[in-house]
Amino acid sequence: MSTEIKVPVLPESVADATILAWQKQPGDAVKRDEVLVEVETDKVVLEVPAPVDGVLATIIAEEGAVVTADELLGTVNEGAVADGGSTDAANSASAGSPQPAGDTGGATSPSVRQMMAENNLQASDVSGSGKDGRISQADVQATIDARGSSASAAGAVAASASASGSSVAASTASAAVSAPGGNMSGTAAPAASTGDDDRTQRRVPMTRLRARIAERLLEASQSTAMLTTFNEVDMHPIKTLRSQFKDQFEKTHNVRLGFMSIFVKAATEALKRFPDINASIDGDDIVYHGFCDVGIAVSSDRGLVVPVIRDAEHLSLAGIENQINEYASRAKEGKLGLDDLTGGTFTITNGGVFGSLMSTPILNPPQSAILGMHAIQDRPVAINGEVVIRPMMYIALSYDHRIVDGQGAVTFLKTIKELVEEPAKILLDI
Repeated sequence: MSTEIKVPVLPESVADATILAWQKQPGDAVKRDEVLVEVETDKVVLEVPAPVDGVLATIIAEEGAVVTADELLGTVNEGAVADGGSTDAANSASAGSPQPAGDTGGATSPSVRQMMAENNLQASDVSGSGKDGRISQADVQATIDARGSSASAAGAVAASASASGSSVAASTASAAVSAPGGNMSGTAAPAASTGDDDRTQRRVPMTRLRARIAERLLEASQSTAMLTTFNEVDMHPIKTLRSQFKDQFEKTHNVRLGFMSIFVKAATEALKRFPDINASIDGDDIVYHGFCDVGIAVSSDRGLVVPVIRDAEHLSLAGIENQINEYASRAKEGKLGLDDLTGGTFTITNGGVFGSLMSTPILNPPQSAILGMHAIQDRPVAINGEVVIRPMMYIALSYDHRIVDGQGAVTFLKTIKELVEEPAKILLDI
């Protein structure tokens, strides 16, 4: 009996999706709930499992095709047996045998597999630097760069031999380029043409996530009246607090105490006092949210994603840290769901982890504001009439001037500064 494989139901905010990669080919044995195909939306990669045990019969939507919810992707012959044995035996043999060199398997993210395919690379060609040898985009790019350097060097040897007019040298150079293991270094190098090899270009299609990010950033710059106000925070108090209690905190809650959770708590307290910052525009109406769903910008292989901590105002510091750690881990594995990334009434981004000293964060529509944290840097400051060295952080608040007045934005940011510099105020609710 033939069973259909269909695109899963997509949220209202997601119109369509793109077939990213098929994990099986027609004739392959499949088991129920085994991942058959990966479908990329504007926000996440969805894994479509096999509905039944059997054999993949047909693939209707090829890789790269744009599909909509409930559209037919392919069919599975339920209960069928693949060539060479039973379904269970075929799957057991597949699970017990090593992966072929061209198969990147589940140890890499979809974006890494796509990047490797675009550059004709196999998993065996790339040395993974991640946990358990996991391959990242940086590893793939390093391999591409290394191949380019080898090709340029081989081209230079061939050009030099040709210019000298020595047939022996030319033959040696030719053999070094074409024969496996026959180059000067003793390792194989791809053939390279002479000329401007150092001015190569590579054209790849923009991923749906990157296209969506570009669309939303352009939308934010064109459809909002965005302004940014800045302040700076003396991080000495919370660094002292963290140093004093970090071991006890980690032992009690099994999670490390970071700075982000303190900023989240300070932001939720400030949002209660300044409801305009926690509002959004819907047509001709302003929607005031009676809850604080705080988005935390997280870097992943596919780009920047913003999972949302729901009801952050009710969570403890440990609860917030656990949520952040979970989201960061799932983002690296490409396991964030659509529900994790939708909604949010306010966003915090920390460019300081990459060394940014100051920046202007862009709004995440329809939210009315976003807080930017930056690197901590020791600087001389005047305290009680004396110049002292303190760990200082610049903070920025970008806001939609259509909703938020300048006074409210400046005071909101000043409130966060005061709460972080005196964290006891958060605990005492003053």
